[in-house]
Amino acid sequence: MDWIIGALCALLIAGAAYWKRSLSLSGAVAAVIMGTVYYAAGNLFWFGILILFFVTSTLFSKLRGDRKVELEKSYAKSGRRDAGQVFANGGIGMVACILNALWPNPAWGYFFIGSMAAVTADTWATEWGGWSKRPPRSVVNWRVVPPGTSGGVSSLGSMAALIGAGIIGGAAWLLFRWTGDTQIAAQGLMSIGLWKWVIIGGVSGFAGAMADSLLGATVQKMYRCEVCGKIVEVREHCGQATVPARGWNWMSNDAVNLISSVAAGFIAWGLGVILT
Repeated sequence: MDWIIGALCALLIAGAAYWKRSLSLSGAVAAVIMGTVYYAAGNLFWFGILILFFVTSTLFSKLRGDRKVELEKSYAKSGRRDAGQVFANGGIGMVACILNALWPNPAWGYFFIGSMAAVTADTWATEWGGWSKRPPRSVVNWRVVPPGTSGGVSSLGSMAALIGAGIIGGAAWLLFRWTGDTQIAAQGLMSIGLWKWVIIGGVSGFAGAMADSLLGATVQKMYRCEVCGKIVEVREHCGQATVPARGWNWMSNDAVNLISSVAAGFIAWGLGVILT
């Protein structure tokens, strides 16, 4: 029964996102699969965190102005998420959900919140940062870089990252109590107070977002547009093919998201052990 409920809920949300052009067809299929697993292997706690990330990120992406639309031309992924981006953002959390169903342990809950806080922080930072009136600075040397540069951070984007990550932590505390899951209670996760969860989500998520920026500024595969001279994530810019500029060939934007969310998961795990 849980599989049916999960599939129907995921289909409804993914279908609406596809209709609103927030997801491509492959992204919608991936979202249905992921949502079904989150609900069936987990419960409303796991599913609710996923939906919170997806809905808030989608809303912010739809509030972009002309300036943000122009910046998006430099990104490997547009506002319409494909399957790769869906799994890069929520795949690690889905693995944690499945492992918790097979071998229940508080570690999976902490890890899950850390990974989801990281992808939320990174997405919020990107969306809010696009509204910043001040140019971003490189996370490596703090020099001013052009808007849209991978690895560039702004005060507005950083604030958004911290807020988004903290909200994921706060939502975890709320959903624990809302679901009344006896298995979660037995694991001791419900004994953690609200502010501890906000700290776990905020710190791990913000650290994950910064790790994402650091990887983006150093080893992510980037290309140079020979027309405008910009360093971009895409293979085509200004109507012409770009040329390799730096980075590891396999380190795509999706790989960066995946690695940073794993790192954040381990940080949250460690914080959970320390704070309990």
